[in-house]
Amino acid sequence: MRLAPVAMSALVLVACSKPPAPKVDTAAERAAATERAKQDVFGTQVKALESAKGLGAELDRKAQDNLDKVDSMSK
Repeated sequence: MRLAPVAMSALVLVACSKPPAPKVDTAAERAAATERAKQDVFGTQVKALESAKGLGAELDRKAQDNLDKVDSMSK
């Protein structure tokens, strides 16, 4: 009879324990989600956002090139 409470408590501990969460690579998951979004309903908006981000970087580069030219001409 004394074994029953011990067995019940062991059963409760096993039933209440959570399995460890799977490890997720956030960068890979974000890239995969972006690719899924491109194929989904909002694909046009996602592609437009990516091209807009690329344009911003290109404009920054061109502005820096022009600043470098002006600096070199003023010396």
